[in-house]
Amino acid sequence: MARVHAARAIDQSRRYRVRELGPDAPLRWLAAGWKDFTRCPGAGLAHGVAFAAFGLALVVLGHRQFWGLSGALSGLLLVAPILATGLYAISAALERGERPGLRTAIAAWAPRDGRLVLFGVLLAAAGTGWVLTSASLITTFADGPVAEPLDFVRRVMLAEGSLLFEGWLVLGGVLAAPVFASTVVAVPMLMDRPVGVLAAVLTSWRVVLGQPFTMAVWAATLALLTLAGLFSAMLGLVVIVPWLGHASWHAYRELVEPVPAGAAD
Repeated sequence: MARVHAARAIDQSRRYRVRELGPDAPLRWLAAGWKDFTRCPGAGLAHGVAFAAFGLALVVLGHRQFWGLSGALSGLLLVAPILATGLYAISAALERGERPGLRTAIAAWAPRDGRLVLFGVLLAAAGTGWVLTSASLITTFADGPVAEPLDFVRRVMLAEGSLLFEGWLVLGGVLAAPVFASTVVAVPMLMDRPVGVLAAVLTSWRVVLGQPFTMAVWAATLALLTLAGLFSAMLGLVVIVPWLGHASWHAYRELVEPVPAGAAD
């Protein structure tokens, strides 16, 4: 049964062609994302405010347990693709010439089928796994309690004779890289096309493996802009979250196209 399911997913994925793009493509996606945001700012700002408020809530609740907060904030980025579903719906509506609003974004969360729900659960599991791994690593190997940001800087980042910070970054990268490869086009594809979760993930991996440099540039762009939002006391996320959400839709639309009937991939 598993073999049949995998074969079906491979066949579904092959029905979509992956376009080869240059490293300047992320600039086009950012420009298109910004245009969508300015055309429908209300729903975008609602997403940004909600994301920033959740981040601030994490800081308030965990400001005395920075050993866990650092993992929670970075883990939040792992589930961001599914949280941007409403933004993808708005960009899709704009593409069709419609006039979307917050209702469009809310409607995207209606459970028409279980694919997005399943994908969200998988991403939440990955985020939770990273939070637990990060907390365990820091509390086990730090030379003292890491309760505040300064403790993290002193006892993790700048600890003499310790590779704890480097190990923390490597472990985060080991988890983040496959999550990025699995989600970069998968979530908007699930919303846009009648494909299964595994087929969408396989297509996402084809995108990344087919043009690793361009996708590395895109991953770095997403990470740097999101970090800028986090380090602006979350305020920057109000704009950055909808901007990147809309841009991610345009990345998917430019990277993936159906194979014409009778044509080979």
